[in-house]
Amino acid sequence: MIKILVDSASDVELKDAEKLGITLAPMQIRFGNEEYFDGVDISHREFFEKLIESDELPQTSQINEYRFSEYFEQLTKDGSEVIAITISSKLSGTYDCAVKAAKSFGKRVRVVDSLNACIGERILLDYALRLLHGGCSAEDIERKLNESKGKIQVLALLDTLHYLRKGGRISAVAAIAGEMLSIKPVVGIIDGKVKLVGKAMGSKKGNNLLTALVDKCGGIDFGMPYVLGYSGLSDECLKKYLKDSEKLWKDNIADVPSYMIGSTIGTHIGPGAIAVAFFAK
Repeated sequence: MIKILVDSASDVELKDAEKLGITLAPMQIRFGNEEYFDGVDISHREFFEKLIESDELPQTSQINEYRFSEYFEQLTKDGSEVIAITISSKLSGTYDCAVKAAKSFGKRVRVVDSLNACIGERILLDYALRLLHGGCSAEDIERKLNESKGKIQVLALLDTLHYLRKGGRISAVAAIAGEMLSIKPVVGIIDGKVKLVGKAMGSKKGNNLLTALVDKCGGIDFGMPYVLGYSGLSDECLKKYLKDSEKLWKDNIADVPSYMIGSTIGTHIGPGAIAVAFFAK
């Protein structure tokens, strides 16, 4: 038997993991003195409720080697093999901890660096499940994930610069100027790191820029997993984007899958963001 483990940077919550038949390894989130396991004892919705109310940004902790060892011990004790998918090694030390823990289990545990996070990591998980249900061996799943992950594109249109400023990602002056001009930045995960890839004035132009950047990346391979994501307590911005970008989707599918973005990326982008993740053609 082959089992799949993924960390919560993939925006998978415990209820999702149970439906998918996989194991969720949650990151830890700390709001002041309160500590939670991401997606387990705090939902994505509850996270954004706290984020909006909090004066300070929460702190997230990587999954350490000991916790990974416990997961791998439990999952392999019946003779099963494990594929573990983690957040980008360039964003967290979680991947390195998983690799160190996996050494004691030989080829029974294979760790894949997604070079991604958020819904980008989620679609790599979706692809892994497709391969698993298609009867692939653990070795083949690992190889195909590593061969394909470089084609994943993640683009996100932010509604506010407030949380990037609070996290020290941009200066207060730049944030205030940006808010006054209604600048909507677009960020992407490039070579495993989050980078600014464009900006527009206003949400309408922002939506159009997001669609243009999808095309610039090579377009969506609709034969592979793809999803949309949104942050905050409402998906109204996502619905507006779908309407503005109708030509991108209408000839390919009837219903675009979407998920609420979790704490790992949500901490920095804040509420009101929309994102798209796909394998480029």
